[in-house]
Amino acid sequence: MIEQVCRKERQYGMKIREIAETKRKAKEWFASYTADYDMEDPKIALKAVHTYHVAELCQTIAESLALNEVECMAAWLSGLLHDVGRFEQIRRFNTFSDADSIDHALLSTEILFGTKEDASCGRIRQVILDPSWDIYLYKAIKYHSAYRLPPDLSEMEKTYCQILRDADKIDIFRVNLETPMEDIYNTTTETLKQAEVTSEVLQAFKERHAVLRALKKTPVDNVVGHISLYYELVYPKSRQIALSQGYLLRLAEFASENERTRKVFEDIQTQLQEDIENGSKK
Repeated sequence: MIEQVCRKERQYGMKIREIAETKRKAKEWFASYTADYDMEDPKIALKAVHTYHVAELCQTIAESLALNEVECMAAWLSGLLHDVGRFEQIRRFNTFSDADSIDHALLSTEILFGTKEDASCGRIRQVILDPSWDIYLYKAIKYHSAYRLPPDLSEMEKTYCQILRDADKIDIFRVNLETPMEDIYNTTTETLKQAEVTSEVLQAFKERHAVLRALKKTPVDNVVGHISLYYELVYPKSRQIALSQGYLLRLAEFASENERTRKVFEDIQTQLQEDIENGSKK
């Protein structure tokens, strides 16, 4: 009996060491991959920092769902890999706007898993040797920025997708406060401060759901769109983290120089605060 217990402990310890080694190698790969990009570019730098934040948030959310250690590692990996396409997007187009450039989530999957024409060009085996996680990583990364998830996902595929989507949204609140919005949205301070919120964007916020990209017409629409991501958070732990960090409510305090926009943000703050106090997200 004692021998069996010791064996289980050794096997458990080996598993933990393997997980730690997988994470170490994945971090090394990501550092090597991003070394080809200009970290002096604020957009590149913020995406590198964002990546590490999202990976840790994925781990935390996965743990809150009582996933096992290996499943939590897979969730962490999805966070580390989800935005690899952003770096090339920025280098080619100098924008985070998929509409004005390329679908960054699709580009991420092509970098990692190859294209339909040539799957061999994918780099995922440089990150993790075990192919059994590919389907979960692929779908989580592919759909992390989609407006809605497809209905045909398996239960575990959906879980990994939701973990990554929640983690990404939580850190977007931080990015909008710690990085000049002018850099994020490719605009000037004057344009941002004078812009008005498009009525369709405001209506989406009032309906308590995410804003379709196609509805965003002005720089300040992006601010409202990012605040509305709160209503899309799936897991209680995600909402807890988002609120405890404080970035969400600070983002809603956006200081516009446009009188109509100031009034809009006062209404946004009121609705958001009431929903938080009532424990409502939708």
